Amino acid sequence: MQLEEYFSFLAPNDIRIKGTRVGIETVLYDYIYRSRFPEDIVAQYPSLTLEQVHATITYYLHNKEKVTTYLVNWLENANRRREEQNRNPSPAIQNLRRIAAARQAVSVQPR
Repeated sequence: MQLEEYFSFLAPNDIRIKGTRVGIETVLYDYIYRSRFPEDIVAQYPSLTLEQVHATITYYLHNKEKVTTYLVNWLENANRRREEQNRNPSPAIQNLRRIAAARQAVSVQPR
């Protein structure tokens, strides 16, 4: 089996582990940035097999420059979306923030 056969290349910024909805960035973030072992990653994501996690790590190691660029772009995009959501929260988030502020105000009032 070719290594690429473990993945679905949906778009330049969307590579999924075949047969799952899990992107390679999920596994690689845990592996690279959180220093998790493959067995720990499988325990956290039960839809993945140990073979799939090892294939993802191997794909990264064989294509380090390309996958690193993919991960950097993914992280930048995630940060941009988070900032946009913070600048323009949905009505539901605005309501939750109002409720939290009201609860906080009640909890700090002197008795």
